[in-house]
Amino acid sequence: MSARSRTPLPPFDPTDPLGIDDLLEPEDLAIRETVRSWAADRVLPHIADWYEKGELPGIRDLARELGSIGALGMSLEGYGCAGASSVQYGLACLELEAADSGIRSLVSVQGSLAMYAIHRFGSEEQKQRWLPGMAAGEIIGCFGLTEPDHGSDPASMRTFAKKDGTDWVLTGRKMWITNGSVAGVAVVWAHTDDGIRGFVVPTETPGFSAPEIKHKWSLRASVTSELVLDEVRLPADAVLPEVTGLKGPLSCLSHARYGIVWGAMGAARSSFEAAVEYSKTREQFGRPIGGFQLTQAKLADMAVELHKGILLAHHLGRRLDAGRLRPEQVSFGKLNNVREAIEICRTSRTILGANGISLEYPVMRHATNLESVLTYEGTVEMHQLVLGKALTGLDAFR
Repeated sequence: MSARSRTPLPPFDPTDPLGIDDLLEPEDLAIRETVRSWAADRVLPHIADWYEKGELPGIRDLARELGSIGALGMSLEGYGCAGASSVQYGLACLELEAADSGIRSLVSVQGSLAMYAIHRFGSEEQKQRWLPGMAAGEIIGCFGLTEPDHGSDPASMRTFAKKDGTDWVLTGRKMWITNGSVAGVAVVWAHTDDGIRGFVVPTETPGFSAPEIKHKWSLRASVTSELVLDEVRLPADAVLPEVTGLKGPLSCLSHARYGIVWGAMGAARSSFEAAVEYSKTREQFGRPIGGFQLTQAKLADMAVELHKGILLAHHLGRRLDAGRLRPEQVSFGKLNNVREAIEICRTSRTILGANGISLEYPVMRHATNLESVLTYEGTVEMHQLVLGKALTGLDAFR
């Protein structure tokens, strides 16, 4: 008998049934615990109230706190950024979205969209001016791509930047912009005579406004705005110099989608854990409902999809850290994980019964948030077509 066969098996851990934590390094676990503890202290005691009121009070303080723990632009190098691995960034996204999708969206838009665009495509002067303050949470950023009439087809955007001497003059509207009305800087994409370009726009520039969007029934604890650009005059050095065309904003979106692959599993985990605990204490017909076969079948199916999704996120993170992650693979992850996360939330709600719709539990809040996550950074249909084209070699977009 080999020594390996005599080694006692570790106990089964219901919170980590596949032993995925064995794949993580001590630093990974430490970062996860830091973010989890911050969310438990600063978000979870208040999130139901914020969600019910449809507000995110103290967002600037939250941003500075997130900066202090290195969560903003955390996988970027230099300029005050943490330089963490992609897996570590993913773990942070999971813990933030386990608290609420709106908090993860704040971090994703700041780091994976606005900061990432400046870091990858900006001039050294732009990086020095904006990134240290954004990494510290002193400056909040937003990312303007989607328009009222153009979402999945950004090439048809109507926002236009024209040259006037050495200046640029920006005119147009952007819609559904996270962080918009609290941002100090906006990365805005626009048509020019030379193709689509990105512009770094200080939000105090005359002609720029960002009215907040109200009456949302999803992502209620998140600041969502319209951006109005009424002949916003910018100097020549406001343009991102290192990219022209849709590859600029699309590469930013791919980076943000990667965080969603992890984040969706945070919402799913929170709902699943609520269902497990409820099933142990809720009694019907003289015993806890967790002892009934149908409830256990639901819990087992949810656990399988939850931890498969986390494994998928981990695999994609390792590929990203190795420089081998393709956009099609990110689409694979977002399509699967958000779709499965919504199903986990819905099934969890059935276990909680009528209590599942109460804000005393996180399940319905996560479910409604995920309806937005399902759509933003690429709808289900767009990711299906990305994969369909990759599988067949045939373009069904046009």
